Amino acid sequence: MKIEIWSDYACPYCYIGKERLEKAMNDLGIKDQVNIEMRSFELDPNASYKVVSSTEDRFAKKYRLSNAMAAERIRQIEQLGKEEGIDFRYSTTQYTNTMDAHRLTHYAEKQGNKTIVEDLFKAYFTDNLELSDKNALKKIAVKNGLDENEVEKVLNSNEFESDVRKDESQAYSMGIQAVPFFFINGKFTLNGAQNVETFKNALKEAIQDDIQNNDLSGMSCGIDGCY
Repeated sequence: MKIEIWSDYACPYCYIGKERLEKAMNDLGIKDQVNIEMRSFELDPNASYKVVSSTEDRFAKKYRLSNAMAAERIRQIEQLGKEEGIDFRYSTTQYTNTMDAHRLTHYAEKQGNKTIVEDLFKAYFTDNLELSDKNALKKIAVKNGLDENEVEKVLNSNEFESDVRKDESQAYSMGIQAVPFFFINGKFTLNGAQNVETFKNALKEAIQDDIQNNDLSGMSCGIDGCY
């Protein structure tokens, strides 16, 4: 089974959705039978490479909320993450451009490494690192067994940027406007962080090859915000 996942590392529902999918695969005992391919989707391609505001201030501005209301919404999202076993520290995330993290993901996948995805999400939402920090990205890559010198060469170039753009172009051609977006066996789509049971039902249908091009929507993030 092949599952393509469009996501961004700065998207809370992408991390939550990924963890719920993992639980569904584990519950069904099919994790070893599933080939997951991560696809890039930048929520803000023009985001600064430096932190320019706090998560609370950014939320308040984007959603036109008071800071108190923004803090409460952030807390609610943090709780959703914690319910999935994530040490979710959304309120203190360091929001920056994610292009280099996406490029690194493509390089890692080319080397046969898929574990780096989890560590990049953790770096942002738990360790609150800046994903535009090349030194931080290099440490994560080396931890995942990737060659330090090769990683440094990739990060100091624009290598794999075309792969990121290709993913995004494909997303736009498919009408994807929010992430996470899951595409199973090229037939079945799920939009947003579905609950575990919904993921399990979708996976069962895929296993049975009895897919009717269903399209389900859940919590997701788009360029205008997360809903």
